[in-house]
Amino acid sequence: MRLKSHIFVSSLIRRVFALGGYAAVLRKGAEEAGAIFVRQRTRLGGETLYAPAPQNFFEDEGDTARRFEIRLRDVEAETIDSTLSSEIRFDPDCWVVEIEIEDGSNLLELVTGADR
Repeated sequence: MRLKSHIFVSSLIRRVFALGGYAAVLRKGAEEAGAIFVRQRTRLGGETLYAPAPQNFFEDEGDTARRFEIRLRDVEAETIDSTLSSEIRFDPDCWVVEIEIEDGSNLLELVTGADR
């Protein structure tokens, strides 16, 4: 069974604060299984959007890990806003979490094209 979304988000926020960063829930989604998008801001003004990885990155039906892909990297805030608006129209039960930390990649299990 996959970890419930609200528990995963709470854990992520605690880990960000423990590393000296800042985190907040911008949009609360379905507590059980809402998709989670993570918006990362850095001191230099760039933003990165982490989105749920596509299903082909999962080994089998019993794979319960939450994996993410980098959807956008080092872009303007307006680009992230536009992408998130589209995602929310497609899935109104999704979560959006904002983190402010220089390197958030170790907070999430990331996939790459080589993982397919």
